Amino acid sequence: MKRINVLDKATTNKIAAGEVVERASSVVKELIENSIDANSGNITIEIEDSGNKLIRISDDGHGIYKEDIEKAFMPHATSKIKELDDIYKINSFGFRGEALASIAAVSKVKLKSKTKEDDFGVEIIINGGEKKSLLDAPSNDGTLIEVKDLFYNVPARQKFLKSPQRESSLISDLVLRLALANYGVSFKLINNGKNVITTYGTENIEDTIRILYGKQVSENIISFESHNDIASVYGYIGNSEISRGSRNRQSIFVNKRLIKSGTITAAVENAFKSFLTVNKFPFFVLFLDIFPEYIDPNVHPSKAEIKFYDERSIFKLVFNTVHEALREYLRESFEVDEEVTLKELEKVEEIPKPEYKQESIHKDFFQNNIDLNKIKFETIPVDLKSSDIATYMIKEDKEEFKRETDLSPYTTNTEDKIETVNANYVKYNEEMKLKKSIPIIKEELISKFPPIRIIGQFNNTYVVGECNKELILIDQHAAHEKYLFEKYKKSIENLSVVSQLLITPIILELSFDEYPYYQENKEVFIKAGFNIEEFGNNTISIREVPMFLGKPDFKTLFYDILDDLKNMGTGSTIDIKYNKIATLACKAAVKANDKLTIKEMEKLLEDLRYMDDPFTCPHGRPTTIKMTLTEIEKKFKRIQ
Repeated sequence: MKRINVLDKATTNKIAAGEVVERASSVVKELIENSIDANSGNITIEIEDSGNKLIRISDDGHGIYKEDIEKAFMPHATSKIKELDDIYKINSFGFRGEALASIAAVSKVKLKSKTKEDDFGVEIIINGGEKKSLLDAPSNDGTLIEVKDLFYNVPARQKFLKSPQRESSLISDLVLRLALANYGVSFKLINNGKNVITTYGTENIEDTIRILYGKQVSENIISFESHNDIASVYGYIGNSEISRGSRNRQSIFVNKRLIKSGTITAAVENAFKSFLTVNKFPFFVLFLDIFPEYIDPNVHPSKAEIKFYDERSIFKLVFNTVHEALREYLRESFEVDEEVTLKELEKVEEIPKPEYKQESIHKDFFQNNIDLNKIKFETIPVDLKSSDIATYMIKEDKEEFKRETDLSPYTTNTEDKIETVNANYVKYNEEMKLKKSIPIIKEELISKFPPIRIIGQFNNTYVVGECNKELILIDQHAAHEKYLFEKYKKSIENLSVVSQLLITPIILELSFDEYPYYQENKEVFIKAGFNIEEFGNNTISIREVPMFLGKPDFKTLFYDILDDLKNMGTGSTIDIKYNKIATLACKAAVKANDKLTIKEMEKLLEDLRYMDDPFTCPHGRPTTIKMTLTEIEKKFKRIQ
């Protein structure tokens, strides 16, 4: 056995720093919590180079006494507790006395502080855990601390940091949540000279929510509140309008401390889903005030987790409170005056639905801008008459045909459009005849399975066919989804995504934690077919969207893509990001219970045959299953 060594102070401080100081956001968290514990009314945070070059935090709190300023950087030196029993009744954020010593061990620190009782302040400089100077200095009441060159003396730690945009986003998200919890304090975050977050001390948390998350969120939140003998729970939960595909907009504060709690999260989400069965996660800001004796915050050095002595009662309190608030909200939302409603219904006459005749589609299309995506057509022969060109254009490859015929969306003269169609008809019709022979060539080269004879459709969900004495079942949604996925992904890879201009741009106000993720992945959105412009103050304008998607909810699609990019992390390759975008985009696929014609089923299977991987959908589910004749005859006991 090797000899036992007693580690020196510098080494032990660096080891401790590994638990307390994971990255720049960890430093920001510890220092802001110190400022809050000092009863500060205004806190300013400045960062440069994602906090790795500089973190400067100033406050107007109590300050540090001159006699204590050097002690503050000693391990386990704290003003929050005095003895062991104090751990079980903690009312402050800090109590371990490790933060400043750990930060100073891996950076260059300068701290100036002054109390109201002192005539002037004091300044201390510590580099890598070693004191360089301690002297009197002019200072305002409160504390200013600068942390420079984080991890300069432990370069191995720098390799584990994320991209600069992601590190900045982590700091923005942290400041946002601390500002939520301490809405009576004014916060200002400045990133590389740019003002990112500004809140104002207020008695109403809704004002802070509006500043941090925007108008849409503040107008779609529901308050809740309840109390029992040991705890009080209150806060806000969002309705389905602001639910998202991740938990990034969920905040839990226990005695104003930002924590993670599976118990509380499960209670809120179960209460939410009992009324609003949305396949997304709700927005919520939840405060739990509880007697300190009933929790243990001494679980992890980061203090991000706590232990409840009675988790069952906490779950019940949170669930019942949120459940009742949602019940009341839905009751009020759907409350109507039945007498008025009946009188209004008597005045309404049934309006017949318009019927579109196939031969007049081209005329209606050019003159009235009918939404052709909502109209279904029967089979159109390849030998078209010029009057049927618009109909065929809608049936399949309509966008390709628009480009072939050079139909400008800005041309308003109907006769000019029809003349343009006729002029290109002969050429296009010949090309279509030529295309009919292409599948024969493809079949010999790259088809993944032989042609399938269509028998019909089962339950408007599965295409039934036969091939080589085998019964084939095709999930129409999974098959079409895979076709759209491969088509879109190849368009992204080939930089050939066709975009459509929106008549009215979509204006989105991103939150302070979302905007850096968009900035980091701006190029990804551009290649995926989005044309997005900056609109100022974390606001963007979506002017163009991928054309093949039809008309989904682009606002929801954008947020879903952004949430997935956030969840994937920095290590994800561009291919992984594009795969995820294409998977989300495939929500435009034909759905189960959609009735298809024989020709539509044939077209779907023909597309499926020439895909790179036709046998599974983008989510990994099978697109086809088959039963051999032998398997069927065994079930009918024809053979053993």
